Amino acid sequence: MTESPLTEAEVAEAERELEVSFPEDYRAYLREVSAGGALFRLERTDRGWWWAGNYEGRRELLGMPFPHPDSYAEAEAELLAREPQAGPFEGDEARSAWDDEAERFEDLKTAGAIVIQEHGCGFSSLLALTGPLSGTVWWDGRATCDRIVPLSLDHADGARPVRFREWLDHGSWALLPPNWG
Repeated sequence: MTESPLTEAEVAEAERELEVSFPEDYRAYLREVSAGGALFRLERTDRGWWWAGNYEGRRELLGMPFPHPDSYAEAEAELLAREPQAGPFEGDEARSAWDDEAERFEDLKTAGAIVIQEHGCGFSSLLALTGPLSGTVWWDGRATCDRIVPLSLDHADGARPVRFREWLDHGSWALLPPNWG
C-alpha cells in the first residue's frame, strides 16, 4: 500500500512539534511526493513526528544550526590532539571519557540536519534544515574520509552547496513521479 503525501496541516504540525521550519522546496516535496519518492519519509510515530531511517536520539540536535564543516576543523584538531594514547590499561577512564566526547562531537557535526537517503556502508545524503545552510544537501562521507562535504553542481573549489530542489532535479535515481514540479 502506498501512503499519500503529507497534507499542509500535517507538515505544519510536524514543524511545530519538531520546532523547525522546513525549507520551502522540502515542504513542497513533503506535500506532493513524500510517499512516492526514494527519500526517508517524515511520519507520525507513537513518539511523535520523525523520519524513518533516522536515529530518534538526534531529536535534541534538530533545532541547532547545521554547521559548515570548516567551522569545526580547529576544534576537531584539538580534540584529536588530546586523544589518549594506548597504554598498559585497556578501557581506562581517560579513554572512555575521550571516546564519549568524540562521539558527542561527531553528533554535533550533523546537528540541524536529517539523513534523507542512505547509500550503504555508512554513507548518506544529509539535508540541512536549520541555520544559514538550511535547504542544502551534503554528503556524509565520514565512513572513509572523516568528512562531510557539500554536494554541488559546480566542481570548482569553494562551490556553493546544492539546494534540495536542484539535488532532486539532477539526481541519477528516480526520486520523483513524472508529474512533480
